[in-house]
Amino acid sequence: MGFLWALIVGGLIGWVASLIIGKDVPGGIIGNIVAGFVGAMIGQAIFGTMGPVVGGFAIIPAILGAIILIFIVSLILRSVRRK
Repeated sequence: MGFLWALIVGGLIGWVASLIIGKDVPGGIIGNIVAGFVGAMIGQAIFGTMGPVVGGFAIIPAILGAIILIFIVSLILRSVRRK
């Protein structure tokens, strides 16, 4: 049950980050989950574990990390599409 909860929270983190930055995550729901998980790792490495923890994710750093990840992925995809 804990893994399912982590998937749901990771998807929500990715979704919120994509809403904040205004760019869609490639891959739909799976992309949101991946962005949430990877963003949480990036955010916790940079910002620590401040704020509330839900489903094993510190929410504030996870959202900030997912925003950074989505921004970088969108820059890479934009440069690939131009070529």
